[in-house]
Amino acid sequence: MNQSIPNKLRVRSALRACGAAFAGIGLFSMIINVLMLTGPLFMLQIYDRVLSSYSVPTLLAFAALALALFIFMGILEYIRSKILVRVGSRLNEQLSGFSFESAVLLPLKMGRRAEKLNPVQELDQVRQFIAGPGPLAVFDVPWMPIYIAVIFLFHPALGYFAIAGAVILVILVLANEFMLRKPMAALAQASRTRSGMIEASRRNGEVMMSMGLLNNMLARWADRETEFAKAQLSSGDRLAFFSSVTKTFRFILQSGILGFAAYFVLQGEISPGIMIAASIILSRALSPIEQAVAHWRPMVNARMSYRRLKDALASMPDREQRTELESPSKTLMAKNVIVVAPGDNSICVQGVNIELQAGDGLGIIGPSASGKTSFVRALVGVWPVARGEIRLDGARLDQWNPEALAKAIAYLPQDVELFEGTVAENISRFSGERDDEKIVAAAKLANVHDMILALPEGYETHVGEQGAVLSAGQRQRVGLARTLYGQPFMIVLDEPNSNLDAAGEEALNQAITHERERGAIVIVVAHRPSAIVSLNKLLMLSGGQQTAFGPKEDVLAQVSNPPKGGLKVVGDKS
Repeated sequence: MNQSIPNKLRVRSALRACGAAFAGIGLFSMIINVLMLTGPLFMLQIYDRVLSSYSVPTLLAFAALALALFIFMGILEYIRSKILVRVGSRLNEQLSGFSFESAVLLPLKMGRRAEKLNPVQELDQVRQFIAGPGPLAVFDVPWMPIYIAVIFLFHPALGYFAIAGAVILVILVLANEFMLRKPMAALAQASRTRSGMIEASRRNGEVMMSMGLLNNMLARWADRETEFAKAQLSSGDRLAFFSSVTKTFRFILQSGILGFAAYFVLQGEISPGIMIAASIILSRALSPIEQAVAHWRPMVNARMSYRRLKDALASMPDREQRTELESPSKTLMAKNVIVVAPGDNSICVQGVNIELQAGDGLGIIGPSASGKTSFVRALVGVWPVARGEIRLDGARLDQWNPEALAKAIAYLPQDVELFEGTVAENISRFSGERDDEKIVAAAKLANVHDMILALPEGYETHVGEQGAVLSAGQRQRVGLARTLYGQPFMIVLDEPNSNLDAAGEEALNQAITHERERGAIVIVVAHRPSAIVSLNKLLMLSGGQQTAFGPKEDVLAQVSNPPKGGLKVVGDKS
């Protein structure tokens, strides 16, 4: 992926990169539209030369020439369609990675506002339109004046008739655009809401069934379906109306110019062949407009998707070239850290100051909603720091190369998510350079090696979507092994023992001790006392503020016997 292009220009740049292909399509369109005159000119020769001369050789010669031209035109049509398919594929190839990346990262940057953004789906919409028949009408419309000019050569009055018809059709197309704008936007919104409900219901199917929510959600789904159906009917009815009007008017024009031309035939101003040819050419001239109306819905959807895709990628910060730093191995420091939830103005954490050395183990404690998870999200770089700074070995997190930082930091969230793939792939983080020795070492350190061997295919067992094949405790232990893979410098565990039994907790404490002994910094968000056994420091948060930090024994003593006036920040004496 080319990282040098600013994200706000990425979609436009991808289209420009296909400029040569579009130029080729334009050239083929020019030749095809010229060859489209084969039919009417063939009819003109039949009526004016063959029928009057009764010459079979002349008929055969014109027929052979017309057949050759039609075959050539068909070949060019096939090539033009293939080029469009490949343009769509090229566009997808250039933007797919960035679309996926923005789909993953935008919720972390924008919070719930990102729920309406689906860059991957928007890219699919644009690609499908480009690879379909819709753009062909766009390329054919500019050649309409050429056909009208040919009709002018037949007779000026017929040319003016064709211009009047074309102007009326253009007005109908503009009216179609104006009248469909709001209904199509409402349909797109209803479709996104509907899709979001489907996805949320699939994720929470167990809760819906166990708590009897299915009937209530069915009622809510019926409301969403009603909104979607209304929007679909509104846009569909208007589109059908304009499509019918356009098609009917084209037939009227085609017959009208036939009758109009017949008058001039009777006056002896044109031949019968010109009368037939003018009717066919006008039909061809107006056909792209009719095709554009027929493909108006996908065209509008693609245009809206293009804008949303462009906005989504523009919302992503550009990757800057950073100097490669040595892997962190010494300190972690957070100074006056203030954390605000993405897409929100409310402060989750404020005024946190900690400093840890290699080998330290920090437990973060406090009541629910005290900001523990928000703080560790900032520590690992998932959430941005609104104020203050977090530094590893003296360098801010944004000064590190993202790939290097990902190897140095490991994070086990509260809700452990495993991805479709094998156990080994999940532990190795789907690394392209898989190291089986490191995989087994991480599994043994998390005390999950024997459990994995007991699975049907051992390390090659597929865990299913969201790790459904494994129990909650097994997922948590495999997630711990994934966290320990590659010996990261900073390991952050958010309630890592929430689904563990006694043996699992003992293995967890052994792993924490092992990682600290090799020089890693281990940070654990804890509710159970057993989670801080192997740690030497504690940070207590309350209401999003730091109330105590220092050696474990000192903080615990202060928590057990709080001084009058509330808890004070304990200094670090270790």
